[in-house]
Amino acid sequence: MFIDETHITVKAGNGGDGSKSFRREKFVPLGGPDGGDGGKGGDIILKVNSNLNTLNHLAHKKNFEAKSGGNGLKKNMFGKNGENLIIEVPLGTIIYSKDKKTIYKDLNKENDTYIVCKGGRGGRGNVHFKSSTNQVPKFAEKGEPGELKEIIMELRMVADIGLIGLPSAGKSTLISVISNAKPRIAEYHFTTLSPNLGLVNMKTFGGSEKENFLVADIPGLIEGASEGKGLGIKFLKHIARTKTLIHILDASSEDLSKDYKTITKELKEFDKKLVKKEQLIVVNKIDLLDEESLKSKIKQLKKTVKKIEIVEISALTRKNIKELAFKIAKLIKEEKTEEKAEELPILRPHLEKSIFTLEKVINKDGVKTFRISGEKIEKFVQMNDTSDFLGLERFYSFIEKSGLKKLVEKKKAKFGDFYKINNIKIPYRK
Repeated sequence: MFIDETHITVKAGNGGDGSKSFRREKFVPLGGPDGGDGGKGGDIILKVNSNLNTLNHLAHKKNFEAKSGGNGLKKNMFGKNGENLIIEVPLGTIIYSKDKKTIYKDLNKENDTYIVCKGGRGGRGNVHFKSSTNQVPKFAEKGEPGELKEIIMELRMVADIGLIGLPSAGKSTLISVISNAKPRIAEYHFTTLSPNLGLVNMKTFGGSEKENFLVADIPGLIEGASEGKGLGIKFLKHIARTKTLIHILDASSEDLSKDYKTITKELKEFDKKLVKKEQLIVVNKIDLLDEESLKSKIKQLKKTVKKIEIVEISALTRKNIKELAFKIAKLIKEEKTEEKAEELPILRPHLEKSIFTLEKVINKDGVKTFRISGEKIEKFVQMNDTSDFLGLERFYSFIEKSGLKKLVEKKKAKFGDFYKINNIKIPYRK
């Protein structure tokens, strides 16, 4: 089974809690706070593995979580950092948000890495909160929660050449002849149920290693593929990255022009950019026709394709295969000298206009609860123990400096009302 798209949930590790420790040593007259900081939570890292061709290895696991950081220790010792979790993906994997409206990263280079979720910071130990007015701080920060995301990973094969054509045109035979790919081949439609990727070693044809190229066989293209018929819609996206398209036609077909137009129409309806790619037409299975019949068919085809070069081959008997390999290598070389770096746009979520949202709720007794949400304040409350006096004071200081206090006062906050963040209720204070 070929899997080129999967939906997973990733959770980075939480930061460790800071320590509330005090020195208790014999013969040391003056103790004091010595609580160390918590360790950082592990990141979730996506890394390209060029040996992978599918997302099959992620098919049966949907939740990934990195290790959390260790808690701080006494004697100012830091907690251990959480271990990063590395998820290997094939070259050409695109990382989307769960609604697919945002592209986080396009992993289209060898050894590419991307931190999809960052681990939480470790909480500070009580040694950081000692002051002239608070010599014995019994407060330490809690660890910051690690990021949590639902993502979609979509694989788009990275190849120099994409082989397209109707079923049984001979794409699989051709890729098996010119490259190291070993596709399953039989004499019926839809033998190929998934794309095949192969490396063409030009040294086997008398060329140089610098001329090597990657070729992808895109299966299942039929009339109506762009509307979801057959297998075509599932694999058309794999053509998007290819530099050049090799259009394979079956020489024994009754109408080569019609076959060519059928596939071209599907490409255009799926993505107009695809038909603008450099193309080469390959008429395969010429061993099935006599010379006169072949000439007649090619003549008719040229009236349709006009400026596109046509190469006649037999993948089965390997006639003109060497010439085809060199023509493709030359096309790729020309494309590389002319091409401009084009990458998928990496869209960014809109920044929040404010760091929080505020909602007022009044119960039947007239008590007002101000529900506050926003990444910054939610993390602040999670990292602070508001049951501790110092933690509570830090909260009130944050509320005032952020401007939230003025906002709730405009909404007529009074003694007996509450703030509510992360389901934690904190009394309003004038």
